[in-house]
Amino acid sequence: MTSRALAAVEAALGRGAEADDVLRETVTALADDPRVSWAGIAFVEEGALQLGPEAGQPDEPRRLHVPVVFEGGLVGELQVHGDPDLGELAEIASLIAPYVLIGWDTGGEPWKP
Repeated sequence: MTSRALAAVEAALGRGAEADDVLRETVTALADDPRVSWAGIAFVEEGALQLGPEAGQPDEPRRLHVPVVFEGGLVGELQVHGDPDLGELAEIASLIAPYVLIGWDTGGEPWKP
């Protein structure tokens, strides 16, 4: 995977894009990479992962799961089909964590991105 996906995520964050836009742009940028066929973001809801935004064509046998953690708690998962750079995926997961939190069941607790 090139750093193009990472750059797209950083650009969305730099523009101050809304959480939904950041997450949609993230999966689109990942799916546009030639080594990735599909990307999705799942949110932790009531103790289970629920798929949110996704882009590309699924290739189930090649699915990778990268946890999305916010302040020590699992709030979601970045899922990718293909052969991406795992270090970049981890960095992207870290960058989008506050935005994934919006889709997470916070149990009424306030949060700040």
